Amino acid sequence: MSDPDWYEDATIYSFDVKTFNDSDGDGWGDFRGAIDRLDHLDDLGVDAVWIRPFYPSPLRDNGYDVADYYGVDDRLGTLDDFREFADRAHERGIRVITDLVFNHTSNDHEWFRRAREDPESEYHDYYLWTSHVDDAHQRGNIFPEYEDGVWTYDEIAGKHYFHQFYGHQPDLNVANPAVREELYDVLRFWLDQGADGFRIDAAHPMLMPKGHEATTLDETDLGESIELFKEMRRVVEAEQSDAVLLAEADDEPEHLDYYFGDGEAFHLQFNFVMNAHLTYAVGVKDTWPLQRAEEILPDVSEVGGWVNFLRNHDEWNLLKLPEEAFEHAREYFGDDAGDSWIFERGHRLRLADLYGGDRDRIAVAHSLLFSLPGSVALQSGDEIGMGADLSLPEREAVRTPMQWDDSANGGFSAAAPEDCYNPVVDEGAYAYDRVNVAAQRDDPDSLLSRVEALVAARDACPEIARGDYRALDTDHKETRVHRFDHGAGDGTDEDGTVLLCAHNLADGHRKEVVGFDVDPETVEHVVGDGGHYVAKGGVTFELDACDYAWLRGEKR
Repeated sequence: MSDPDWYEDATIYSFDVKTFNDSDGDGWGDFRGAIDRLDHLDDLGVDAVWIRPFYPSPLRDNGYDVADYYGVDDRLGTLDDFREFADRAHERGIRVITDLVFNHTSNDHEWFRRAREDPESEYHDYYLWTSHVDDAHQRGNIFPEYEDGVWTYDEIAGKHYFHQFYGHQPDLNVANPAVREELYDVLRFWLDQGADGFRIDAAHPMLMPKGHEATTLDETDLGESIELFKEMRRVVEAEQSDAVLLAEADDEPEHLDYYFGDGEAFHLQFNFVMNAHLTYAVGVKDTWPLQRAEEILPDVSEVGGWVNFLRNHDEWNLLKLPEEAFEHAREYFGDDAGDSWIFERGHRLRLADLYGGDRDRIAVAHSLLFSLPGSVALQSGDEIGMGADLSLPEREAVRTPMQWDDSANGGFSAAAPEDCYNPVVDEGAYAYDRVNVAAQRDDPDSLLSRVEALVAARDACPEIARGDYRALDTDHKETRVHRFDHGAGDGTDEDGTVLLCAHNLADGHRKEVVGFDVDPETVEHVVGDGGHYVAKGGVTFELDACDYAWLRGEKR
């Protein structure tokens, strides 16, 4: 596992240990349970797992309120369990990416406890304080429905502390060199435990103006803001040459290339722009959002790569859509009661909810996802079409336990339902007795089988990571055909190939004819049920509702 370019076209599977699989019957998923389910990930064909926070935490924000960066929450296992999980994953060729939350800690963290108790302590300056809150920098909080602002009074310290997220999550002072060294040590520690890289949570807020004077890192004597992430990369690559840093940087499109630091900072970045547009496009049966996303995204091909996704474990953030589409998506995809809308920016619904449980539409969305340049992130449960539970608070609606089979608690846990970390979905169209892995495992037409086929197809097509990509003109707004040209003439010694990926988002049949300058005798059908006819110089696609087809051939 020493390929330094492994991340350029990886399939990354995201799960929360707490809700993945419970090995000891206490209602909480754990690393022993995750080890028991590695075969599922192996069968799915993923290249890496991204594990959401598993550190000791009061869990007031699903573990993103970290109380100790160096441990495993004892409800989820031990450090030995993590190391064994990493070893067993590596045996299957699966890398392990962990989630690190460096913008803030829990107010239960020892650093904060010591900071509030002793203003002379070195830890006091690990955070940002003001004794004159009326004169301090003010701005909106990231959770506007739940927080009035960015300052909270601490009775022990007798001051207000700065926080961009919940009030129990004080921001770290990342302009403090001592804090930076602490963060670098955390990176080294988890690499030593078996991690292969890190998703850095809230990378954008880490660089935002902080504290009483709204100071940015650029205004300190530590160099440009990006130096923080460049040094993180130097640290991880010094420890492990093929380790990766993945940014959660939900910034404006024109600023996103900054986080790659000219190829010296993050290796990868979640593509929130494509996420909003791609998921919207499939839902409204129109390809213009895909075109817009590609127009407004910066070209980062020389400095890093995107990780594309359809849904994640938070709300589906619509802020990157144009205003008219934003308002349309708010109404078009929302639930009847209006309970899905949150934080004034998105829906707390899963992909299956957004598409009304239409398996074919979910599948064509995945085909589009897997056929785009970059890497792919899959949210645990989306491969079988799990749904949300809007009775749960906030983002917990999309964080219900994995549905493995039709036994109690969906096979997640042997505990009483009320003892589970979150209840399994047990009512409606997405209940565990209707939607589960076991029911789909041996069904060639199931969503799971179709996603597995797409993962395999992507692995078989190096054109996607290393080819020259462009969208083709089509006759219908609901159809999308794009191609990759690889080899022969691009500086490699390989035979030249062309990969065509055709998709129909309409509810009815569509026909498209496009050029295909390959030898017809060499054409290979890669994946998809879409009809096609190859003739000299071109191909005719006959695509029924939500059909897709990938074709590959050797250049003439």
